[in-house]
Amino acid sequence: MSTHFVADTATLTGRSMRHIFRSADTIVTTAVTPIALMLLFVYVFGGALQQSTGVDNYVNYLLPGILLIAVASGIAYTAFRLFNDLQSGIFERFHSMPIARSSVLWAHVLTSLVANGITLAIIFAVGFLMGFRTGASPLAWLGVIGILLLFTLALTWLAIIAGLSAKSIDGATAFSYPLIFLPFISSAFVPTETMPGPVQWFAEHQPVTSIVDTIQALFAEQPVGAEIWVALTWCVGILVVAYVFAIIAYRKKVS
Repeated sequence: MSTHFVADTATLTGRSMRHIFRSADTIVTTAVTPIALMLLFVYVFGGALQQSTGVDNYVNYLLPGILLIAVASGIAYTAFRLFNDLQSGIFERFHSMPIARSSVLWAHVLTSLVANGITLAIIFAVGFLMGFRTGASPLAWLGVIGILLLFTLALTWLAIIAGLSAKSIDGATAFSYPLIFLPFISSAFVPTETMPGPVQWFAEHQPVTSIVDTIQALFAEQPVGAEIWVALTWCVGILVVAYVFAIIAYRKKVS
């Protein structure tokens, strides 16, 4: 690792963040769709769905799933920005300079974490305006933030693979569609017990359900049980596998 790794990564992250702030529609776009879904499910479907959840305030039940949808949407822009950098030749220019090579990738990763963090803060603000309330302790809030951070980091490395491997801009972003769809087949909107057998089995054995259940329990001040370990296992497992394949793809690209 270069002794200039931290400084190089900070400089390149600043470059990426300036691109985002000059085009703030990136953050707004990734926030608008999840917020629109939250408005739709709370004010149109909420009356019917709330009965199946057994909660008094449906937005409290819904918000964790909306946050995960926002992250799945946001990381598509990471693949988009990385693909554009490759196509524009900026990668070759960076590699001809005396900078740490890995800092190029880490700059995109840190940019993704910051951009998605801003988006989640916007959605939290709208959720509070819509009536979201929680008596969660500071420790529970730290748990929620930690899980969202880990989930974002894991999906970001998946986006890095897509950005490095895609042949077109559509291919670079299309990988996120299944990820955006996963919360709809989970406990994010209704309990899995209300689903038909095969769908229920899939919902209960895919990563989103354990993450949603853990965040819901933390916000509701209820015991998280074994779900938090299942959620952490999924996030760490995806992160490790995605990181390894991303580094392999990166070395092939720059060799």
